[in-house]
Amino acid sequence: MNATAAGVPKQQPLSHRETMVIIFGVLLPLFLGAISQTIVASALPTIGHAFGTSGDLSWIITAYLLTQTASTPLFGKFSDTHGRQATLQVSLWIFIAGSVACALAPNLATLVIARAVQGVAAGGLTSVPATVLGDLAPPKMRARYYTYFSLVYISAGALGPVLGGFFAQYVHWTAIFWAGVPLGLLAILITSRLLKKLPRRHRYHKLDLLGALLIVAASLSFMFALSTGGKTYAWHSPAIVGLTLLSGALWFAFVRRLLTAPEPLIPLDVVSNPVVRISILSNAFGWGAIVGLNIYLPIWLQTMAHLSPTQSGLSLMIVMGAVNVGALFGAQVTSRITHYKRTPIVSLIVCIGATLWLALHSEGLGAVELQIVLGIWGFSFGPVAPVTTVAMQNAVLPHQLGTAIGAMSFGRGLMTTLIVAVFGVIVLHVLPVDLTGSTNATQALARMEDMAAAASAFRTLFLVGALCLTISLVALLMLDEKPLLSSHDR
Repeated sequence: MNATAAGVPKQQPLSHRETMVIIFGVLLPLFLGAISQTIVASALPTIGHAFGTSGDLSWIITAYLLTQTASTPLFGKFSDTHGRQATLQVSLWIFIAGSVACALAPNLATLVIARAVQGVAAGGLTSVPATVLGDLAPPKMRARYYTYFSLVYISAGALGPVLGGFFAQYVHWTAIFWAGVPLGLLAILITSRLLKKLPRRHRYHKLDLLGALLIVAASLSFMFALSTGGKTYAWHSPAIVGLTLLSGALWFAFVRRLLTAPEPLIPLDVVSNPVVRISILSNAFGWGAIVGLNIYLPIWLQTMAHLSPTQSGLSLMIVMGAVNVGALFGAQVTSRITHYKRTPIVSLIVCIGATLWLALHSEGLGAVELQIVLGIWGFSFGPVAPVTTVAMQNAVLPHQLGTAIGAMSFGRGLMTTLIVAVFGVIVLHVLPVDLTGSTNATQALARMEDMAAAASAFRTLFLVGALCLTISLVALLMLDEKPLLSSHDR
């Protein structure tokens, strides 16, 4: 028997068949983590109508995104210490518990807390499968198997809004969460059977729980100030001023923790690389704008375009499908040309133009024009994600790859959470409670004292989205276009 210097038996390489078995074992958990983010968007108006509120609906999304952001790097280190299979199963049990709590939630506050629990689980469900792929395949072979991951992301992005709208309109909004329970149990069974031969590369890590708590507390206090300022409390009131100061102090404490912790939540040695920083900045602002606009598009479609929840879900399916097709196109182009920045720069300019077009027509578009604009909007953003990711990976050493990916995921998740919170302030504070009812949206809009108020709010939403995309474009222009290296060059 071959042995390593440490006396641990050396594991034999897996065959293609064994590798495929393990790959299929992680696809269902990945699908659950990916679809949970998009499936709620089309049901937000219905949920708001059920609970008789509209101003706080953004917390259903932001609570999920925030805890997912904080837990992603923790689950990565946890899986290094305790193994990928065990980490996935822990994540799945947490996901099932959160799904049941969401379905049984008697009020919006309970639903938000339950969604936060789901978000914790999503941090493991979306990050560990990517790590498993790295365990199984060397860089040369990784693209061969990543196709299956891409199909899962495309399916989740396309099916989520449609299924959410269908359940909300024809079944009940709680069916969105009940459906996750049997799928979660099936995923536990699959991972317990198919991941037995997964290579084990355990390495002890210290979990920066304090850093995770600080980033959650800092973000929560900031979002509470945003969501209640000018509505529940005046902007200059002691409550809002106190929350703002508290958020600032917690952000300062988080930065200090990054500088002093033995193993900080986000290692600074990787983020100090300018290519990594700019890639994360472009990726985070771009994705934050796209995700944020996707979350509030159903409300716009159901109020201003008078679509049903199912119809708005189908429209979002076009958007998410176009984003993923654009991403696949961008990835293929990047591998074939030298100046790989040109494609996403041009496409991002088109994406900004489409967003401005939506702002100019915030009162609503014709059915055909709407689908064309949404399709162009989604496809033109697609190339940004793969190019910024590849540029970042190209700039770090092989042993820093996992850390760099974790840093980008953290930055993208944090920026998305904050942008979604800002978008919620722009839109949800303007709309009356009845406006979010899926069956009475048009009538409620007609009863508004100023019918231009909703259109103005959505116009501002699209303009701020265009601003975020412009920041992403500026960062992309600043990115140092280093020649892409092959594995032999490494």
